Order: sequence, then C-alpha cells, then structure tokens
Amino acid sequence: MKKRSFADIAFTICNSLFMIAFVVITLYPVLNTVAISLNDGIDAVRGNIHLLPRAFTWKNYGTVLRKQNIVTGAYISVARTILGTLIALVANALLSYIVSRKRFMFRSQLSLFWVITMYVNGGMVPILLLYKSLGLTNTFWVYIFPGIIGAFNMLVMRTYMEGLPDALEESAQLDGAGYMTIFVKIISPLCKPIYATVALFVAVGQWNSWFDAMLYNRMKDEYTTLQFELMKLLSSVMQQSGSATNQSTTAVSAVTPTSVRAAATVVTMLPIICLYPFLQRYFVAGLTIGGVKE
Repeated sequence: MKKRSFADIAFTICNSLFMIAFVVITLYPVLNTVAISLNDGIDAVRGNIHLLPRAFTWKNYGTVLRKQNIVTGAYISVARTILGTLIALVANALLSYIVSRKRFMFRSQLSLFWVITMYVNGGMVPILLLYKSLGLTNTFWVYIFPGIIGAFNMLVMRTYMEGLPDALEESAQLDGAGYMTIFVKIISPLCKPIYATVALFVAVGQWNSWFDAMLYNRMKDEYTTLQFELMKLLSSVMQQSGSATNQSTTAVSAVTPTSVRAAATVVTMLPIICLYPFLQRYFVAGLTIGGVKE
C-alpha cells in the first residue's frame, strides 16, 4: 500500500473538519426550528432553545392543525403538487424532445423565445386580466395551466437530450420506429435523472406557492392552499400578539408568533423532506450529467 504523505493526511483532516462544520451549520437551523415548535410558546420567548425543547408541548401544532380550512388547503396543495408536477413534466419533456432534434427547423428561434420569457413578462395586472378573461380565476386550474411550461425546465431537459447519442435515434428509425415510439421507449428511459430533477423543482414550487391562491382564489375557500392558510395564521397570530396586553385563553393567542411560525415551518417542509431522499440520486445525476462537453 502506498504510504500517504503529510500533505494528503492534512488535506483529509481539513476536508473532514470542513464537511462536519458544513453539516452542523446546515442542520442546526432545522433542528432548532423543530425544537421551538415543540416548546411552550411563552417559554420560547425567553430564548436559549437550541436542539431540544425546554417545555415540551404539542400546543403549537394543535394551533396550526385546528386552523379553519387547513384540511381543505392540505388537499388542494397535495392535488396541485401531484397533478401540476405530472402535467408539467410530460409537457416539458415533449417540448424539449421536439426542440432538441437537430432536424427541427425553428429550434434556435424557439429556444431564444423561451429564454426571453425568463426575463420579461407582462406584469401582474395584465396577467390577472388575462387569467380572468380565460376563466381561470376562482378555479383550481389556475394553479395548473400557467405553470405547465417552464422555460428553465424546458431548457434543462433540452440540453440533457441533446447530449444523448444520435445513433440511438437513427438505429430506431432504421427499425421503423416513429418519433413518439423513440421518445417513449428510448429517450424517456435515458432521461430519468433529469426528469426526477425537474419533477423535484416543480413539486417544490407547487407545494410552497401561496401568492397565486391569494391573488386568484382569495374569495374561494374551497380552492385555498395549505401555504396560504398558514400565512394567514401567522399574520393573525402576530396581529393578536401586537395588540394584546395579556395572554388570552383562545388557542391562537395562547401561543406566540415564534412558536407558531416554527410549527408552520415544520408542517410546510416535512413532505418535501420525506420526498427528497427518494429523488436524491436522480437529482445529483441530473445536475451533473451534461455539464462536461466533448
């Protein structure tokens, strides 16, 4: 076995210490938020809560979960995340496959067009008027249709597909396969890493979105989202905390904005944390493959 030099040993030690420090810096805010969410709200005001709750309680989560329309919002958030991710993934994949074909006449012009849309838009008011004229406001589909095609997602998929060998498509065409057959049976199985990466991007965006619910479905409680309801809860708790001179006996004002905010944060991020480990290996591969060009 080759003897390691002092420089190699020093590099290994420094690299290990750096990675340990990086993990601690990354995990501490998450664990601290969980600890505050499980701590009594009045006690949490004293501070000095780090990794473990000082006065354990479920009251903060009870306040969040008892919020009116929270169950409806959870159903809508799950539905828009699943449906929006699937539809967006299929649409972006089909469009990316078309634009990535070298024989497609307008591939460069269309790619430039979508790049421009990443930096320029019509503005909030024109978009609102457009959605209203299309009948999308006060409906569930306002969460789905506007986000079907994403310029960034399409360009990432296109770049990945362009890196696949042309011989795969040519050999399939010699065997009589059409474009749809090639896309479904040859291209798509090879694009699992980039599909998982884009699916994670879209799912996180759909799950965390609340502004569209406030803007387009504010008066429709049946189409509210979990994030919008949590945002309203935090606003109400902070208003009550600022105006009250003593502690009330109600569920909302019996806790503090800090503890409720921590519980709402945990409820928000828990589904994504549970989903990420299953997509991690595809996520890393999707971001790195195609980074080196020959």
